[in-house]
Amino acid sequence: MAEGWLIDGENRWAWRFHRDDKSWVRAPHVFTDRGRVMPDGEAPLLKERRHLRKEDAEQMWTSLLAQGWKRTEPLWGAYAEP
Repeated sequence: MAEGWLIDGENRWAWRFHRDDKSWVRAPHVFTDRGRVMPDGEAPLLKERRHLRKEDAEQMWTSLLAQGWKRTEPLWGAYAEP
């Protein structure tokens, strides 16, 4: 699983899916970060982080797409890591 991004229909909230390299070989897990880009170049507002099994993250991705979320380009970089 590579990094993936989804954004809601109002282009307000986004989910970032990225693998946890430390667990990938033994028991694959994925980090999911929910946040939004702030105006005027401010740092993004990160509201939530989940650490999910790969299968659960894939199910979440599919569910969000079914609810109308859309793929998007990366919205914030590594500098925003918690």
